[in-house]
Amino acid sequence: MPLVAHTDLPSFERLRQRGQEVLSLTRATTQDIRELHIGLLNMMPDAALEITERQFMRLVGNSNQIAQFYVHVFSVPGLARSAETQAYIDQYYTSFESVKQEGLDALIITGANVANPSLDQEDFWHPLTEVIEWARENVTSTLCSCLSTHALMKYFHGIERVKRDRKLWGVFEHRVTQAHHPLLREINTRFDVPHSRWNSITREHFEKAGLTVLIHSIEGEVHMAVSPDQLRMVYFQGHPEYDINSLLKEYKRDLLGYFSGQNAQPPYPENYFPVEARELADRYAQQAQSALERGEELPVFPEEQFTPYLDNTWGDTARAIFNNWLGSVYQVTSLDRHIAFDEGVDPCDPLDILQMN
Repeated sequence: MPLVAHTDLPSFERLRQRGQEVLSLTRATTQDIRELHIGLLNMMPDAALEITERQFMRLVGNSNQIAQFYVHVFSVPGLARSAETQAYIDQYYTSFESVKQEGLDALIITGANVANPSLDQEDFWHPLTEVIEWARENVTSTLCSCLSTHALMKYFHGIERVKRDRKLWGVFEHRVTQAHHPLLREINTRFDVPHSRWNSITREHFEKAGLTVLIHSIEGEVHMAVSPDQLRMVYFQGHPEYDINSLLKEYKRDLLGYFSGQNAQPPYPENYFPVEARELADRYAQQAQSALERGEELPVFPEEQFTPYLDNTWGDTARAIFNNWLGSVYQVTSLDRHIAFDEGVDPCDPLDILQMN
C-alpha cells in the first residue's frame, strides 16, 4: 500500500512525480486500512540527506503489505549541518520527542559521516543512544544501515568495527545463509548488494554477539544479520537502498576531490563500471588533468553519459526484503495477544509469532 503524505516533507511530492503512489492525508483517512508508522532517523550528511529520505521511503512505499505507511523523518543533534540544511530539518522534520509521544511500529536508522577514531567520541553518539534505548523498549523492529549497524554493535555488544586496508566499494555478489528465515521468503538465493565503507564488522564478530547472519559474501563480507529474536534488530552493512547511480555520484565526488587536491585518485567501484564506463572515466580524467595543467576550470563531469552503461542488480531483492520486514512487523503488531497465548506462542517473541504462519 502507498505512503501517506502526512506532512509537507518535499520528498513526498518528489516521489509522486517519479511514479510512486503517495496518498494525501485527506484521502488516507477515508480508507479503513491499518496504519503502520515507520520512523526514519536520518543522520546522513547534507549532500545525501534528501536523497536518502527518498531511497528508504521508496522501499517502504513499494511494500505490498495491506497497510498505509506513515514515515516520520527525524534527526539528532551533534551532526555537522550547514545553515541551509538545518533550516530544512527545522521546517520539515519531526522531533524525537514527538516520535516518542506518537509511537512507532518500526524504525530505520541511516548511516552518517564520522570524524573521530571511535564512534563514542562523535557528538551524535549520546543522542543516538537515547533513540536506541527508547526503540529497544518501544519499537517492534529497528533496521540499521552501515554506520548505524557499527554503532549499535559497539553499544549493545562492545564490538569495535575493524578498519580495512582499502575501501570496500562497489557491487558484490551475496548469498543467503538462512533460506527459510521469515525475512528472506521468496528472494533469490544469490544476488548483488552495493557496499561503500572503510570499516567492517566480521562474520565472527556478529556470531560472537549471538546474532544470526542471514546474507554473506566472501567479497562483500556480512550484509545482513538479526538479533537472537530474529526481528527486533536488523543489521545491514551494505546499501540496498542505493539508486542505480549512487555509486557513480560517489565516484564523481571523489574524482573531483582528487583533482582539487582533497583526496587520492579513487579506483573504479568494483563490479559496477563496464568497459564503456571505464573508458568514459579515463577520458574525463585525461581532460581534467589537461585543464589543470593549462590553469583552466575542470570540465563538467559527464554523469548522464555513464547512465546507459550502469545496471541495478540489487533493487528487486532489496524490495523483497523490505516487503518481508514490514510484513513481519505488521504480523507481530497485529496479532491478538490472547490468540498467541492460546496457541502456545510467546507474544513477546517475534520469531514465535512469525513461525505461526
